[in-house]
Amino acid sequence: MSPLHIHLDAVGGVAGDMFVAALCAAFPELRAGLLAALQRAGLPPEVQCWFAEHADQALTGLRFLVHDPQEDAQQRAHVRGRRHPHHERSFADIRAALLASALEPEVKQRAVGIFTLLAEVEGEIHGVPADRVSFHELGGNDSIADIVGAAHLIAAFPGATWSVSALPLGRGRVQTAHGMLPVPSPAAARLLQGFDFVDDGVEGERVTPTGAAILRHLGAEPGAKRGATRAPRRLIGTGHGFGAKTFPALSNVLRALIFEEQPAQGADHKVALIAFEVDDQSPEDLAIALDHLRAHPGVLDVLQIPAFGKKGRMLTHLQILAEPAAAEDVFEACFNETTTLGLRWQVLERRVLARRQRTVQLAGRSVRVKLAERPDARTAKAESDDLLALSGGRVVREQARRAAEDEGLRAGDEEGSKDHG
Repeated sequence: MSPLHIHLDAVGGVAGDMFVAALCAAFPELRAGLLAALQRAGLPPEVQCWFAEHADQALTGLRFLVHDPQEDAQQRAHVRGRRHPHHERSFADIRAALLASALEPEVKQRAVGIFTLLAEVEGEIHGVPADRVSFHELGGNDSIADIVGAAHLIAAFPGATWSVSALPLGRGRVQTAHGMLPVPSPAAARLLQGFDFVDDGVEGERVTPTGAAILRHLGAEPGAKRGATRAPRRLIGTGHGFGAKTFPALSNVLRALIFEEQPAQGADHKVALIAFEVDDQSPEDLAIALDHLRAHPGVLDVLQIPAFGKKGRMLTHLQILAEPAAAEDVFEACFNETTTLGLRWQVLERRVLARRQRTVQLAGRSVRVKLAERPDARTAKAESDDLLALSGGRVVREQARRAAEDEGLRAGDEEGSKDHG
């Protein structure tokens, strides 16, 4: 089977239960195995987990439901104004329970990795080490079921790549054990730095901390980078995962779009080369302009070269590679973003190597690795942005880069063996 690419369309938002429901709606055959995994996760026997068909005013899909009698009793007591000890569990206890469970090793690793991301940001926010973080809402059995379920599903798609749409910002406040907090919550906001957001005007919490941690663990490409991969993909399935909340005139749904990546072959392609010089734009403004050009969906790459022009003036020579079909749009962007009065362009032939991207796990973090098929060997290159959060200096980053690239090559070799087996 060709590698899969899974795109998450955050129509209503992203939460743990919505992620589980969306994937299981797209792949019904995974439901039984997921429920069996939850039984091995060490949840109390009275906790019940199941799937239910769901429909709103526009769409049909699936909900993932968890019933915990003890937590329901606490909620009812809270509504009635009675004092009741809040459910609380430390990260260290949750991690120890997951590691001691009968879950598959990769599912354990991914579940602990997601909880680790949550513990790290909670520790930063409250000024305590991650191991001493106590979870309130996130320590409940429903959250554990969501995260273990997500880990089980992620492990079910080895070699898959993931992307996510622009995320809904939400508005207002959310009630937590720490009191009323702004939306998105501080934990979700820290986890989603670098992701694209859109304010659709709908009130409420739209991306929960659990949903944010899952996206960060996946290494899902943020919305602005969706156009970066132009390899052909075939849509083979969809799934709608509903959340518990309802919004006026909007489905509270996470949509999963399942694509089958078509094998990339080394081939000849055409590319537009656009060139011009700039000598009267400030370096600060030119840097912003070039960032905007790089983000243009029709632009493949931007190269800037310092040079000397007429009258000995220092200038910047710019070369832009673009999709030929998007050349007119890129011309317009060049004129809007820079002070140039003219540009030169031509369509060139180019040859590209077959390439693909794999996401590997490194110390509980997801690192994207690009594999290239060269005439005599396969090579790997780790995505430097995924190594930014590592502390310890250049040597640590270099060791992590090599480890990620070695793991990417190993995964590519195993996949090749299965394809020819």
